[in-house]
Amino acid sequence: MRRMLLSLALFTGLALPALATADKGGVVNINTATTQELQLLPRVGPALAQRIVEFREKQGPFKSPEELMRVKGIGEKTFALLKPYVVTSGATTLKQKVATSRPRGQAAKVSGNN
Repeated sequence: MRRMLLSLALFTGLALPALATADKGGVVNINTATTQELQLLPRVGPALAQRIVEFREKQGPFKSPEELMRVKGIGEKTFALLKPYVVTSGATTLKQKVATSRPRGQAAKVSGNN
């Protein structure tokens, strides 16, 4: 139960700031966006942006935002961060990089000799 509450608190802390920004009208049309525009999305750098464009060129336009999960490097967790910011029609209105925060207090696990 404690773990579930901690996970819920973590998710809420990450998701709510993202939703607030998307509500202000900042979206990226994944069918027309350039690699530079795609890089404004959270966790999307040059390589992933290029893979999105190449996928779109080979497979045709995305029918739904969920199709992004067919692009190598975009799984369910990454898509959950992207979803509030992506559309398949209309104009790209996102003008600044969306920053995502990492959970605080998560130290790397170190194995030692006990």
